[in-house]
Amino acid sequence: MRKCAECNGIMQELKGRTPENIEYAYYKCTKCDEEIVDMKQLHEVAEQYRTLKKYQVKLSKWGLSLGLRIPKELVEKYHLKNEAEIAIIPEKKGMKIVSIVNVENSSIANNFTNPIFNNQSPFFPLFPLT
Repeated sequence: MRKCAECNGIMQELKGRTPENIEYAYYKCTKCDEEIVDMKQLHEVAEQYRTLKKYQVKLSKWGLSLGLRIPKELVEKYHLKNEAEIAIIPEKKGMKIVSIVNVENSSIANNFTNPIFNNQSPFFPLFPLT
């Protein structure tokens, strides 16, 4: 059991979250409300924060849209190419950016081409029903 350095009260372990949603543990005195974070926990949070901020980018106005630049390290890691298509998937707490495989040029699509489809891929874009 930890004791408060200020008033010698009992320190209660609690959980908190940074604005970036990184969870951490801290201690709060039940007597004087003094709060402390131990150095090990502080270093762990700092490392998670550095990893999170490593790929922080700013949006730029491109015509009527907003665009973002993908850092070179990620372009190389995920083998992205100029004018490659990606999907943006909205989620509750943000969005995912996912690389799309070009289905029409894949061997799977080529296996399905035949005269019925005029030698075109049988994969079609999907549209909502009206």
